[in-house]
Amino acid sequence: MKSMLLFFIVVGAMIFTALQAKEEVKKAEAEKLTPMDVYERMSFVLSDSWYLSAEEEQIGTTGAHKKEAIAHLVGNDKAVGTKYKLIGRGATLEEVLLPNTAKSMVTMYHCNSYTNCTQLKATHYCAKQNQPEFLLNLKETTNNKFVFDCDMSTELCNSDEDHIHKMIFELSEEDSHLKASYLAWKDKKLKDKHSIYHFDRM
Repeated sequence: MKSMLLFFIVVGAMIFTALQAKEEVKKAEAEKLTPMDVYERMSFVLSDSWYLSAEEEQIGTTGAHKKEAIAHLVGNDKAVGTKYKLIGRGATLEEVLLPNTAKSMVTMYHCNSYTNCTQLKATHYCAKQNQPEFLLNLKETTNNKFVFDCDMSTELCNSDEDHIHKMIFELSEEDSHLKASYLAWKDKKLKDKHSIYHFDRM
């Protein structure tokens, strides 16, 4: 009798655990971000001017902030390091990285269709004098981390040419600090040096 009771308790616990796991999966699927969710979140949280964080906050970079053209901006909370604004009646988010410097670059983020957004795209107008195109990586993207991969359907992303191949934007919990990583690629592999910067909201 006791063994039968124990059997039912074990089976009941297994069924409860399986149902609980199923509910967790459903919840996770319901909370899954869509391309439009990400675009709206980026537009809301990034639209502002940001300055290059102080030297001690430039952690996990490969020294891009030390380059002569921009070193004077590090820790200067009066100088814009990057800025974001909506253009095209809200259909495009414009990023101007390191404005008014020799390293100034622009990236445009937009849906494939603003009224039916199934894919979030970006074009990066780079100081390397090329324009890699990107697609949102939804699997790696979260509410505070936006990941874009080079669009492998394009010629540049498949080439040996030096170009930015992945972009990652990571926000602090308070949305006041931003780590922007532009990962460089050459000869079909990641380079050792990348353009990685830490910014604080102005």
